[in-house]
Amino acid sequence: MLPIRDRLRGMKICSLLPSATEILFALGLGDQVTGVSHECDFPSEAKSRPVLIKSRISQTESAASIDRQVRGFLDRGESLYSVDVDLLREIEPDVIVTQDLCHVCAATPDDLSAALSQLGIQPKIVTLNPHSLADVCSDIRLISEATDSDEQANVLIAEFENEIANVERSVAGLQRPRVLCLEWLDPAYVAGHWVPEMVQRAGGVDVLGEPGTPSFRVEWEKVVESRPEVILVMPCGYDLEAAEAELRSLPLPKGWEEIPAVKKGWVFAVDASGYFSRPGPRLAGGMGAMASAIHSEELNAVAGSTAEGMLVRVA
Repeated sequence: MLPIRDRLRGMKICSLLPSATEILFALGLGDQVTGVSHECDFPSEAKSRPVLIKSRISQTESAASIDRQVRGFLDRGESLYSVDVDLLREIEPDVIVTQDLCHVCAATPDDLSAALSQLGIQPKIVTLNPHSLADVCSDIRLISEATDSDEQANVLIAEFENEIANVERSVAGLQRPRVLCLEWLDPAYVAGHWVPEMVQRAGGVDVLGEPGTPSFRVEWEKVVESRPEVILVMPCGYDLEAAEAELRSLPLPKGWEEIPAVKKGWVFAVDASGYFSRPGPRLAGGMGAMASAIHSEELNAVAGSTAEGMLVRVA
């Protein structure tokens, strides 16, 4: 049998979601990634790979328009994504990594089924479905098992867990402010899945989100009534600049100025696509930035270096 490194050189892997692409590159498998989705932009080398998956949603529209488009596709039972069947046939991948967590965020096995039926040799399908930080580690392990990269996975998981543990130690014993994380602004959605756990482990109390549960729509009146002391604005798929611009352009609801976070100036826009929306290794960095925002007084000495490029105070 060929050594593992030689076997990997000939393996062709297609990643249909950004977090999986990040994991594959972090495992040292970037050269084997032969197809990606339209959103796979990290690391920068991923942007040079052939694009297999494209969104049918216009990304240039307003947040409200994007929400209406998504609801329209889902109400009609139509997929939000299209698969380049010809390119998939040309690549003939050995492994395809997809997800079954959110039909809005990325392509799912259902999106692939018709395309796979046209392939002569069926690839191994790795389906990710993370709801927690521990699930991120499990997903790294799933990918490593399919790609013979267990040793690299051990290192990556240890680094991820150590970074999270360091954040927890930095906030141990501090007061726990009330925190609100908004995953979308028009309409308002509360962030779910791993984000409430990140809040808890970063030393806060999530006022509306529940660990491991999906994000959900909320009326602005309830946002005001929840009286958070810290607000993190993290529109799914938005980078830092886009998240800040979205918040500044939004007509704010009645009572906004009376929210404790607003009165204290503890409202932050964050790089959601880099450090919060995608369940990959960079969530640990996002949790560090979150701790800096939640405890911006106590951690003032390290907040600049910890959160640089990940968040900005907007109110």
